[in-house]
Formats: sequence, C-alpha cells, structure tokens
Amino acid sequence: MISFTNKTLLITGGTGSFGRTMLERLISTDIGEIRIFSRNAQKQQEMRQEVQAKHPAEAGKVRFIAGDVRSLEDCRSAMEGVDFVFHAAAMKLIPDCEQAPMDALRINVIGSDNVVAAAVEAGAEAVVCLSTDKAAYPINVMGLSKAFEERVAFFRARNSRTRVCCTRYGNVLMSQGSVIPLWMGQIRQGLPVTLTSAEMTRFIMTLPEAVDLVLFALEHGRTGDVFVQKSPACTIGTQAEAVCELFGAPKSCIKIIGLRPGEKMYETLLTKEEAVKAEDMGDYYRVPTLGPAAVAPVLSEEFNSDNARRMGVEEMVEKINRLLA
Repeated sequence: MISFTNKTLLITGGTGSFGRTMLERLISTDIGEIRIFSRNAQKQQEMRQEVQAKHPAEAGKVRFIAGDVRSLEDCRSAMEGVDFVFHAAAMKLIPDCEQAPMDALRINVIGSDNVVAAAVEAGAEAVVCLSTDKAAYPINVMGLSKAFEERVAFFRARNSRTRVCCTRYGNVLMSQGSVIPLWMGQIRQGLPVTLTSAEMTRFIMTLPEAVDLVLFALEHGRTGDVFVQKSPACTIGTQAEAVCELFGAPKSCIKIIGLRPGEKMYETLLTKEEAVKAEDMGDYYRVPTLGPAAVAPVLSEEFNSDNARRMGVEEMVEKINRLLA
C-alpha cells in the first residue's frame, strides 16, 4: 500500500464529488496536506465549512487554492511541494461539451496539459488523470477531448521522473450531474422520470469504488498505463425502475425522451486494440498504452457495457440503498 505519511496531495476540481470522497478517505490518515484546487469560490467555502464541522482536528491539513487549470501559472502556483496529483477537473457533461467544444478543448485538453506540465516541473512523484469510458471509440466532443487528454498527459511525462497514468470510469452513481439525483428530484416534484432509452447500457460504479480505482492506479501505475475497474453494467431502464421502486413511484411515470446528440447505446472501457494488451490485476485491468503487453492477452474482445455482467433491478436497488444509508 502506498504511503501518504507527510505527503502533499493536490486534487484538481477538488470541490466535486470525487474530491469530497477522496478527502473523506484520507483526511484522518497521517497525510501531510490535501490541497483542493478549483475555480469555484462558493463551493470552496461550503467545503471548508463542512471540513471544519466534521473534522475539526484535521481541518488544518486541508488547503483551498483558487485557480483554473486553463492557466499554467495557476497550476504552477498550486503545485509547489506536491507529491501526488489527482486530476479530476474537467468539463464532464456531454450536452455542455457539444454546445461549447472549444471550452471542452481548453479545459479537458489544454488544462490537463497544464496540470501535468506543472507537476513535472515541480518534481511530483505521480499524477493520476481521471478519464472516462467515452474516451474509447469517441463519437462526441467530451469523449474526443478526454481521449486527447490521455495522450497529452502521457506525452508530457514520457521523459520525466513523474509517473502519469489514467483511470477510466463509467457512470458514477450519485455523483454531481448524474442521472439518479435528477430522477429523485423529478419523483419528489411529481414529474415524469425521463430517460433517453430503456435499452441503453452503462457501466456502473460508486464514488468509493472510484476512489479505490485511483488509489490502486497511484500505487501500481507507470507512465502510459490506463486502469479500469471490472465494473458491471446496467440498462438505463433498469436503473429507472430501481429508483421508482425505492421512492414509491409507479413504473408508468417513466418517460422515454430519445437519445441526445453524441450519445451511444453502450459505452466501452477498453477498445479491442487495448483489450489484447490488458493485464488482469484482480478487480482491475491495466493497459500499458505506450509499450507492448508484458503478459499473454486476457481479453479477446473489447470490454463494453453490452458484454459486461448485467445488473438487475434488485441488485441496483441494493447498491443505491447502500449509498443513501
């Protein structure tokens, strides 16, 4: 297990769901400092108050830094003395990226290049960039920008001592901007539960699992590695039925509204080309994108949400219930 003793960790986009969950995981350890880097001062103030209320003895370990990943100088200022970087800042929503592709480029690509460049200059030990299943066989702006992010990050670090690897996520349940909180709000207001397609499949993981994946990548990753969890999948219809069951809404309130621009019927965590290089590491796959596979192939086809293990309504209800407890 990698040691955080007296280490300094920087989390970009740290006021988001991932940053909050990671902070909760590490704040009571012997870590030296956790830096929360983001451009939203209001969210920083809210998070500061939460930390002071929940962890008064450890609140001094947390430092909030206002800055924008689009500014290399902001990244450099935040990076001094940093040992580890978790790069979570991103433009994440497909509709937002489709409507403002240049903003997605500036944040997801140029911003990532700035973060890794500043980390390399500062002599950071390792950077883990949070990517997405949409970066595999990308068809939308968000996926294209995250695929580019991965390559830019690896290129920037290839001749440095700083290790840079990526993790790819599917849908993270109950995270900011995800669909289940939207449906919960619709049910409370007596509105239809809107979904794009009942047969659409998505990989499913929780925020604690997302944190586990990043920590695993930090410990085992080398520059150019991509890590994915062996996540189960679920149809959007099954997710909606589970939410309706949990909150006492009839299934008849589910309304199909059709696919949005840039959406796929299923997502891919590892392409076929990556899959034949994948190394089985228990709960995860590791892909060395910058070199040949060191082991015999363990996958013969791409790893996507259509061929992954499929969750049913009962299992989804249990998973959501655990998060709400």
